[in-house]
Amino acid sequence: MSLKNTHAALVKSFASSKPDLGSIKTQLTRAKIELTQSGLLVPSPADAAAHPSEVAMARDVLEIGALSSVRQRDVESFDRYMGLLHVFYNDCSTHLPPSQSQEALLGLCLLRLLSSNSISQFHTTLEALPPHLVASSPYIQHPVHLERWLMEGSYSKVWRARKEVPREEYSYFVDELMGTIRREIASCEEKAYDSLPLSDAATLLFFDNMQDVSVFANERGWQINPTTQTVHFTNKAGSATRDAIPKRATITSNLQFAKELESIV
Repeated sequence: MSLKNTHAALVKSFASSKPDLGSIKTQLTRAKIELTQSGLLVPSPADAAAHPSEVAMARDVLEIGALSSVRQRDVESFDRYMGLLHVFYNDCSTHLPPSQSQEALLGLCLLRLLSSNSISQFHTTLEALPPHLVASSPYIQHPVHLERWLMEGSYSKVWRARKEVPREEYSYFVDELMGTIRREIASCEEKAYDSLPLSDAATLLFFDNMQDVSVFANERGWQINPTTQTVHFTNKAGSATRDAIPKRATITSNLQFAKELESIV
């Protein structure tokens, strides 16, 4: 099968209303073999100038690979595809027609860094993007807003942003980001409280049901009293650490959580 036919079949499969990710993965493997054999998996600017349509098809294949990797929750595969696309976006871009997926994928890269708490790399990557793109693209603005809300501690805004993603693939990384936020909040709760009503803990941790709270509590080693519906935080560091926590810091933490709870409700 020629690259043109392989490309057409892959695009059609991915554009389906109910794409078969397993079949797409098989098609991607075949397409990458063809790209390797034709020397287009990592093209040079000269290749792009001489064969722009073929190099553009290669770019399409890798973009579908990156997007389908996110849908399959395979972050390592997503990183590999984005590493390959770097050549297309930076070295060959002047010879190729505009990509319909580039902005979305660049935004996903930023969101992936944010969800893994790689804040320094997030800013480095963001600063390397064209200013007009950062200012105008909804795909780039989405992770930019999320990062600002994180720095502000406006976690409720991050929570609401789950329903405002510019593409379905963004939902996965936003959920991963919420996991990072929950762990940070949980760490603060463990330092600031001995116990909390289970409903308050659920609200602070942005859980919709008590079953999710129970699972999270078990992962953290917390104890839930089913009679009083109270969660007790395990003091892993011992009483010396608890006594070392300044009263002023504890009061400040309590006030912060109270304000956050009020904003959520």
